[in-house]
Amino acid sequence: GTRKELSMMQRWPIRVARPTHQRYPASVPLITGQRILDTMFPIAKGGTAAIPGGFGTGKTMTQHQIAKWSDADIIIYIGCGERGNEMTQVLEEFGELVDPRSGNPLMDRTTLIANTSNMPVAAREASIYTGLTLAEYYRDMGYDVAIMADSTSRWAEALRELSGRLEEMPAEEGFPAYLASRLSAFYERAGMMQTLNGSTGSVSIIGAVSPQGGDFSEPVTQNTKRFVRCFWGLDKTLAYSRHFPAIHWLSSYSEYLNDLSGWYSDYVSPKFVDYRNRLMALLNQESSLMEIVKLIGGDVLPDDQKLVLEIAKVIRLGFLQQNAFHKDDTCVSMEKQFKMMDVILYLYKKSRQLVAMGMPMSVLKAEGIYEKVIAIKYDVPNDNLQLLDLYKKDIDDFYHRVIEKNA
Repeated sequence: GTRKELSMMQRWPIRVARPTHQRYPASVPLITGQRILDTMFPIAKGGTAAIPGGFGTGKTMTQHQIAKWSDADIIIYIGCGERGNEMTQVLEEFGELVDPRSGNPLMDRTTLIANTSNMPVAAREASIYTGLTLAEYYRDMGYDVAIMADSTSRWAEALRELSGRLEEMPAEEGFPAYLASRLSAFYERAGMMQTLNGSTGSVSIIGAVSPQGGDFSEPVTQNTKRFVRCFWGLDKTLAYSRHFPAIHWLSSYSEYLNDLSGWYSDYVSPKFVDYRNRLMALLNQESSLMEIVKLIGGDVLPDDQKLVLEIAKVIRLGFLQQNAFHKDDTCVSMEKQFKMMDVILYLYKKSRQLVAMGMPMSVLKAEGIYEKVIAIKYDVPNDNLQLLDLYKKDIDDFYHRVIEKNA
């Protein structure tokens, strides 16, 4: 007959991970709607990723896009040592946007932890753990939580300042000797878990790293690289040439691709991973050919190599580049991503057949089919993907037209 007060609040030391029953291996991707992330360098639910990049390369914008469109149930956005206007932007934008899955305002599923650069150093060091403990609290309810930590470099600088005031022995670049162990302890708390009540929840951590001058060899970037399985390297040249997201396909990698291949095969297409690898191979070929082009110009290349350069351009502009302000291009379903890859590779196959017959690249380019395929991302609405099937007919028409004209 005694009364016991039960509240929704729990007291928990933020530096201690909350207990779980069991950790599951990565098997389900965190769908972000960003093609270069979902197709090229996917992150799993319960995974860890780092976004390193110099000033102005788009770390915050990439994290905003993931926070807006990813299929996590709850977003914890930690502004750690960043500018105050970035947090204001999140508050304003997310209040106006609607969550496409629930129809509620996007702010309803978002928790903001603001510790801007003018706030105390000790608070900045604690803010990342506060966000992580909040995420674990929601994970224990069976939710999939995604953490945006912007940025872990400012957190490491707060650690360095605290360490200096405690008169501890500094290590590389003045950071404390325990920087690596603190970073590993932070990223280790991510994962897909079976909670104590038997449900399944996950915490995915996406940490921005702001190396001074874009120098990826500094201690925070190097140590982060050791503990994350997904590395999305931002490139200054891409950012300044208005290529968004400015994630460079040659310096980035994801170790989750093999773990997630079963999911892609079951839920998207058995050919998905093969298509992705073929696009990646074309981009690598383009990179090696560009070395020759820079030295002696593109005119000396044989037509089959000119074709590789042209298709790689279609991949870069039509697939990897994305417009965050276009209603159909800001967030793209996995089905549309696969069909776009299918059309690009079909175009490559037909063009290669024409080049093998002796058709010059100048004739192929005159038909305007490459520009048409680049424009798929704008011309095909997300709710009418049947239009993508018509592109194969257009490519067949292009193939027959070239043969007729040059027969």
